[in-house]
Amino acid sequence: MLDLASTHTAPNLAVGAADPVCSKASPLSAALTGGVNFGAKPGEKGESTVTLKAAYTNDMLYMLVQYTDPTNSVRRGPYQKQADGSWRKLSDPANKGGDDNLYYEDKWAMLWPTNEATAKSFDNEGCAMACHEGQTKPYGNKYTNLPGQLLDMWHMKGQRTGPLGFVDDQYTDDTRYDAKTSPNAGRKGDPGPKGGEYTNIPLVDGKPQFMSREAKAANAGDSYYIKRGNEVAFDDSKFKAGDEVASIISNPLTGTDRGDVQVANTYANGMHTSVVSRKLVTGSKFDVQFANLSARYGFGFAAFDTAQVRHATSDDPMYLVFGKK
Repeated sequence: MLDLASTHTAPNLAVGAADPVCSKASPLSAALTGGVNFGAKPGEKGESTVTLKAAYTNDMLYMLVQYTDPTNSVRRGPYQKQADGSWRKLSDPANKGGDDNLYYEDKWAMLWPTNEATAKSFDNEGCAMACHEGQTKPYGNKYTNLPGQLLDMWHMKGQRTGPLGFVDDQYTDDTRYDAKTSPNAGRKGDPGPKGGEYTNIPLVDGKPQFMSREAKAANAGDSYYIKRGNEVAFDDSKFKAGDEVASIISNPLTGTDRGDVQVANTYANGMHTSVVSRKLVTGSKFDVQFANLSARYGFGFAAFDTAQVRHATSDDPMYLVFGKK
């Protein structure tokens, strides 16, 4: 059980675990298993541990998320210049479709039942209620079992949303997988900017269409993403063989339903730290609403180490309860 501490002062997201509000809150820890990497050989199963703390004010929820990971993975499918001057997008050679475990970003995700119908199934099965193995995909599909069941998904993507200060606010409904009409099955994004949280950079005449204004290689100090508005036409003369550049433009989620959950991330000494904030009540039909401070709210947590889908998660559902003011 994760007990929220009541506070009159909002924590400083940039300070992280050292903020007095976070440091005084009661922790909840859980083992995370079943995911790849996390110190194991590439592609093999490893383990992690997550520790959570939480606090709230009259209108805001704050959470401190910390989990162990020996590597800070940022190389999400970059373009790399080859010895012959051509450019190639790096990808896991074992990837059979949507299952890269070598050139990917670190992520974490939380699932929250949004209504009573969903909560009953979640109490019995936890996150497994929405996980369906097989179905033509290496790691299955995500969808709820019955019409009306809806899960609020907070999906922190280490290169696509986190650096811009956002957790991608998504949801999962009962939509079944169809290769043409619903390739992501029930997993969907809340209403947000046109094009979603990021845009892929294509190769044009064999070269990336855009680079950052800094015109530096990502493996020489630049980032593996380009913030929307910082992209300029690509200049191949700026790069040598072995240089890597971003293959995505990250779109700010400001002012949209998809941007309801904000975050500040740091990584140090084998630990990812995120300080998360969200309004208790957003009014969105896709979000869990923390309107009843006497209720308990079930949730699940998963962490991804250099993994597109093969996440490590806890076996049982966890619960958030509000401490008295």
